[in-house]
Amino acid sequence: QLQLVESGGDLVQPGGSLRLSCEASAFTLDSYAIGWFRQAPGKEREGVSCISSSGGSTNYADPVKGRFTISRDNAKNTVYLQMNNLKPEDTAVYYCAARAIGPSLNPRGHYYWGQGTQVTVSS
Repeated sequence: QLQLVESGGDLVQPGGSLRLSCEASAFTLDSYAIGWFRQAPGKEREGVSCISSSGGSTNYADPVKGRFTISRDNAKNTVYLQMNNLKPEDTAVYYCAARAIGPSLNPRGHYYWGQGTQVTVSS
């Protein structure tokens, strides 16, 4: 069964850092663009960052530019999201998703999704 599994979510103080991982099982990620999305309670799911299959192209939502960095290691079949200078408004469940065509911050077109990992930023 094709599956994405996120990990790395935690409770962290404002200004802290976390690194999320997105690992695939039963398929290889190197043919897919990957997006990171988040959903806070009562809000719609929003795109955070995305990366092309080769890793050569990345994009970020305005609220996270300069603080988050997306990367991938296709040899490890894993995509990462390094999150620095975290803010309370970053609190959400974070999901990774795979898309067969180019990277996008729009959830549409992402056919494989993980179950999510909780990130809570609070003092």
